[in-house]
Amino acid sequence: MDLFSLSWTALRTAVADVPDEDFVRPSGCAGWLVRDLVCHLIIDAQDVLITLVTPAATEPTHDAVTYWDVAETPPTGDDPLDALIVRLAAAYEEPRLLKFHLDDLGSAAGRAAELADPGLRVSTQDKVLTAGDYFSAYVLEWTLHHLDLIAHLPGAVEPPAEGLARSREMLEKIAGAAFPASFSDQDALRVGTGRRAPTDAEQAELGELAAKLPLVIG
Repeated sequence: MDLFSLSWTALRTAVADVPDEDFVRPSGCAGWLVRDLVCHLIIDAQDVLITLVTPAATEPTHDAVTYWDVAETPPTGDDPLDALIVRLAAAYEEPRLLKFHLDDLGSAAGRAAELADPGLRVSTQDKVLTAGDYFSAYVLEWTLHHLDLIAHLPGAVEPPAEGLARSREMLEKIAGAAFPASFSDQDALRVGTGRRAPTDAEQAELGELAAKLPLVIG
């Protein structure tokens, strides 16, 4: 829970600090500008609120790691929801409106998470898991999107080190193998999820793990 709050607060603070003119810069998500990513974070905040008021009566079917589905191909931007987010982001017109909506919904999602019982069983995307595992899974979501936010914003504040380390740990469990020790947590996350291609030296170090990458999670 603490790591969820730390990562989510850091991400929302980073968005608040982005100058208006940088909202039309590319983000680390292929095909999305910074404004599109921020709009996606608003949807994420809504999802957190919806999930926390959708209790489940059955036993958990997933945990923080198995919550993530791994796709065979990276997103192209043709998915209807991805396209909708781009249109929604453009409709805001002014960055301050996106910032306001994220702060409003994001703060509510953060408070709801702090009040939730970690043992509560919740349902989302036809999966049942404890709220604690759901929060843990979202540390990876917040951390990856924090990296996406600052991908083309030199000097921007990076995600918390604790969130990076936990996210790397989860990605390694999803992969079923550890990244080389020479990889920083950021490099492991960016290369591991296909946000950037490995260098020739990194490719050699990855060894058999390279065949499993990228891990397109969602």
